[in-house]
Amino acid sequence: MHQGKLLAALALAITTTSAVAQTPPPPPQPMREFRAAWIATVSNIDWPSNRTRTTAQAQAELIAQFDVAAQLKLNAIIFQVRPACDALYPSDIEPWSYWLTNREGRAPSPVWDPLQFAIDQAHARGMELHAWMNPYRARTSTVYTLATNHIANRRPDLIESYNGFLWLNPGEPDVLDYSLSVVMDVVNRYDIDGLHFDDYFYPYSDGTSFPDADTYATYQGGGGTLSLANWRRDNVNRFVQRTYTSIKEAKPTVKFGISPFGIWRPGNPSGIVGMDAYNSIYCDARLWIRNGWVDYLSPQLYWEIDPPQQSYTALLDWWIGNSYQGRPIWPGMGLYKITNNSWPSNEIVRQVTEARNRPGSRGTIAYNFSALQDNIGGVRTDLQTNAFQLPALVPAATWLDSTPPSAPTVTVSRTNGVTLNWTPTGTEASFRYVVSWYRNGAWEQTILNQASRSTTIPNSIAQPPTHVSVVAVDRSGNLSAAPVLSLIAAPGGWVLR
Repeated sequence: MHQGKLLAALALAITTTSAVAQTPPPPPQPMREFRAAWIATVSNIDWPSNRTRTTAQAQAELIAQFDVAAQLKLNAIIFQVRPACDALYPSDIEPWSYWLTNREGRAPSPVWDPLQFAIDQAHARGMELHAWMNPYRARTSTVYTLATNHIANRRPDLIESYNGFLWLNPGEPDVLDYSLSVVMDVVNRYDIDGLHFDDYFYPYSDGTSFPDADTYATYQGGGGTLSLANWRRDNVNRFVQRTYTSIKEAKPTVKFGISPFGIWRPGNPSGIVGMDAYNSIYCDARLWIRNGWVDYLSPQLYWEIDPPQQSYTALLDWWIGNSYQGRPIWPGMGLYKITNNSWPSNEIVRQVTEARNRPGSRGTIAYNFSALQDNIGGVRTDLQTNAFQLPALVPAATWLDSTPPSAPTVTVSRTNGVTLNWTPTGTEASFRYVVSWYRNGAWEQTILNQASRSTTIPNSIAQPPTHVSVVAVDRSGNLSAAPVLSLIAAPGGWVLR
C-alpha cells in the first residue's frame, strides 16, 4: 500500500519535474481598463429606491447593486454623496440628505454611514470607490424644507436662486473655501480611491443671466479687470486647481476626476454642434486636462458613434488629443439612450470597444446604474457576453506613484486541490492580487481583492499546474515583481521552488 503511494508520487514528481525543465513564458499582463458606473442618489435615481427605506432595506439594495457590479466585472463605482450641499454620510458641515431619510437633516435610524458602507462593499469586491460631489448646487427641489444647518440658512449671502434651484455663488471667495472644506472633510476621513465632480459648475442657462452682478461689481471695485465671462471661468478654474492641490497634499494617491459636458465648444472638433459649456456653464475642462489639474476626465459623450448628431468617437479623439500630460479620458456612456430604445442594442459594446482600442482612454463610465441593474434592453447581458468577459485592473496612475509594491511570500498546501497561500511583505498595503498558474501549455489567471490571502486552483488534482505566480497590486495600479515558482510534486503534497 505504502509502496504504491510512493510510486505514484514519484511518477507525478517525474512528470512535473519534466514540465519544470521547460520554463514557460512569463505570465500575461492582466487586462487594464477602467470599468465604472455612476450610482446617483439625487431624486433617488439609482439608490435608495425611495426615501422611506429602512436602514436594513437601504443596505440590502446597495449590496445588490455592488453584486451586479461584481458580476459585470466592473472595477470602480462613482457614488454620489453630496447631491446639493447635503450629505449621505455623517457630517459636521452639512445636513443629512433628504434623498436618504425623507427629511433633510434627519439621520437614518438606526444610524449608519452609507459612504463607509459603500467603500467597504467596493473594496471587498476589489473595486475602487470614488466619492461623487456637486461643488456648487445647493438645492435641487422645492419639495423639501432645508435643514437649519444648511448653508443657505447659515450663509444666505453665499446663495443665489436660479432656474428653480439654489446655488452657491462661485464668485464669492468664501464659497471656494466652504466647498473645499466639504471635499477635504471626506478625503481626510474616508479611505476613498477618488473624488469626483460632475458637470454642474455655473448652472445650465434658462435664458437669463446668473444673478451675480453684485459679486462681479465687488470684484471690479477691488481692481479686477477680467470680463464677466472670464471672471466666472476663473472662479471655477481656481477652485478646480486648488481642489487638486489640496487632495494631493493630504493623500497623494487619491484620484481627482471630473465628468464635464461632452462638448467643450461647438466646432471642436469640426462639425460638432451643441451647447457651449465654455460660455454657458463656464467650464473650461480643456484647460484642466491640459494643465494636469485632474487625474482623469470623463466627458459625458452621450451620443452615438455614427452621426446624425455628434460623433462619440470624434469627440473622444478630440479630448484625448488635448490631454497633454497623458491623463486618461474615460468617457461617460449614456445607457439611458438604450433605456428609451433610441439606440441600437449593440451601441454600448461598440463604445466600450472604441475606448478600449485607444491608449489615451482604455475605460468607460456607465450612466446610469439602474439600466445595468435592471438589464434594460439587455445592456448588462450584452456587456457581460461581448465586452467584459475577463476581469481587468484599473490603468496604473504612475504620475501619482510609480514605485511597485513588494512581492508577497507564497506557500502551497494541498486540500482538495492546489491551494496557494501568500503573505504581504513591505510597508505598502496591497489593493489587489493577480494569481496566475500554468498548465497544459497555457497561463490562467484570476484577480482577487486586498483581503485575500489564499486561493485554490480549480480542477488542480487531475491536472495540477506546473508553475504559479502571485503579484501584488498597489493603490495606484503598480505591480510587484512576478516571480514564477515551479510546483514540484512531493509525497503528501507539493512544494514550490
